[in-house]
Amino acid sequence: MRRIPESELIINGDGSAFHLHIRPEQLSDKIIMMGDMDRVKLTASHFDTVECEVQSREFRTITGTYKGKRITALSHGIGPDNIDIVVTELDALANIDFETREVKPDFKQLTMVRVGTSGGLQPHCPIGSFVVSERSVGFDGVLNYYAGRDEISDLAFENAFTQYVDWNPKHCAPYAVKADEGLVQQIGFDMIKGTTISAIGFYGPQGRHVRLPLADPDLNAKIESFRHGEEMITNYEMESAPLAGFSRLMGHKAMTVCSIIANRLAGESNSNYKGSIEDLIRIVLDRI
Repeated sequence: MRRIPESELIINGDGSAFHLHIRPEQLSDKIIMMGDMDRVKLTASHFDTVECEVQSREFRTITGTYKGKRITALSHGIGPDNIDIVVTELDALANIDFETREVKPDFKQLTMVRVGTSGGLQPHCPIGSFVVSERSVGFDGVLNYYAGRDEISDLAFENAFTQYVDWNPKHCAPYAVKADEGLVQQIGFDMIKGTTISAIGFYGPQGRHVRLPLADPDLNAKIESFRHGEEMITNYEMESAPLAGFSRLMGHKAMTVCSIIANRLAGESNSNYKGSIEDLIRIVLDRI
């Protein structure tokens, strides 16, 4: 059996994962994830008991109980590269013996639900609505560094999308991945379901023009009008695709659900969205 070298999986002196700084016994198999550290505190404010709280860089973790369920609330920071770090270390905490550095004989499946904010791209995704990322398209390319990427991706959707928008070959190759179907129904049975784009940045990569001109000013218009049968792109964010992709590769269950705080089509936004995101967190806590 392979012993994972210290340079491949760094374990801190206290037995915790390198970036997250949590130990295996501090992790629940039910995880609610979010970009903002303050939302971890908001989530944990609904817990009946708190077992531990750990802070390291942008990663804040609180594990506790909610209505008899042991849950870990964790912030992953902003961007797909952070998801590469977070999901790899969560999987290691669950499935690597930190003493022997070997894969445990019995696989432990994690359930991960990302609760985020997003910009809607279609009229049926108004501000204040909740959109489940039934499928996600990653513009970041991080999944392309791992074996098995094609086996878990929707290649037909990828090909149709890249052809329609005339994808720039200088960009990372997009990948399209579905969330866990059972989890989508469990959490989002009464919510809008759609296909989400995970961008590699917030401004130019999502078609925002502040001072720097865009390489393709028409990309968002092409994204909004793209259709693959009955399916369309519903919203933009930055983490759902790598979360879905890594989880499928590793055998975990994962999905993203976002509160829509802007509608790009209408050019409207709502910066006062705390109430909406708290409502969504409560729903996920009840259903996970």
